[in-house]
This record gives sequence, structure tokens and C-alpha cells, in this order.
Amino acid sequence: MTDWLGMAASPRSPPPELKARVLARALERRRWMWALAAAALLVVLAGGGGAYWASRTIRGLSAERDTLATRLAALEDTVNSFLHGTATRLVQVPVSTGGRLGAVTIFADEARHRWLVRCDGLAPNEPDQAYQLWFITDKGMRTAAIMPMDQDRPMVMALEMPAGDAQVMGAAMTIEQRAGSAEPRGPLVFHRLL
Repeated sequence: MTDWLGMAASPRSPPPELKARVLARALERRRWMWALAAAALLVVLAGGGGAYWASRTIRGLSAERDTLATRLAALEDTVNSFLHGTATRLVQVPVSTGGRLGAVTIFADEARHRWLVRCDGLAPNEPDQAYQLWFITDKGMRTAAIMPMDQDRPMVMALEMPAGDAQVMGAAMTIEQRAGSAEPRGPLVFHRLL
């Protein structure tokens, strides 16, 4: 609007040092933008890699949890069938080993021909010895399990009753050599008819 009056300033070229400064600042800003873009890309890649690792770890742990839950349910089912079965007989035998009072608890399931045995308070074995559990049958003594107890902790095990025509009438426990024996030879811990 002032140009028609002739008052406008005539265009001039900027001094060369100002032009150089403006161009240097523009190029510097571009380099800074590239560095910022590269840093943002690095953050995105690291975040994506971390998310992939986390999702893979979560999937693996979820699968392991599901496997453990399935195993736990099966074990609970087994224990509940022992404890609450109509054909289950509970026998608790107090024992004394190494001057300590303990107990052997037998859940005898006659319907499934299995025993669940828990040993509490038994003294740990000597390095060359083990407890050996026996089935007392009408055909004689048959080995049920060899139990090396190296630690002072309860032991739990499930046992299948002897196959064949032998009738189980009771249980016994002896202290035998670490490998066990075919017949009871060591000191008797208990002998109990069911």
C-alpha cells in the first residue's frame, strides 16, 4: 500500500556474513533434527525389542504356570482319592529312631491297590544305611520301598501294592544297607498288621 506512494524501500542483498550465518544455522538445525530422529528411532527399536522379550517371557511363564497347575490338580486328585476314598484305611504307627519320636502314616487304598505313606520325625540315616519299608503278605515279606533319608524332613511316597495273589496283611520298616536287601536283616523300626 505504501509502494504506490513511492515510499517503499528498495530491496537490497544481505551482507555475505549474514547470509553465511543464516545458512549455517539452518544446516545446524537440520543436523540436530537428524540426531533427534535417530535417537527417537533407537528408543522405538529398544521399546519394541523390550516389548517382544517381555511378551515372550510372559507366554513362557504362563505355559509353565499352566503345566504346574495341571500337575498340582492331578496330585490333589490323587491325594484326595487316598484321603477321602471309601476303601481307604488310615494307619498311623508311632516310631522311635535315633532317640527321636516320629510316625509313619499309611493311607491304604484297597480299591486301587495303592498306599500313600508319610514318614515324619525319623532320624536321618547314616551314609551307608536306608530305611526299607516292607509289605507283610500271606506269602512272606516283600519289599515296598527303599527310603534313604539324608535330611531331617518328612518323606511322602505313593506305592503300588504287590501284584499277584499275595494278600497284604501289614507293613514293617527296617534299617538296611543303602542298596536295600531282599529280606529284612537290619534293626526293626516297626512291625504292624493292618
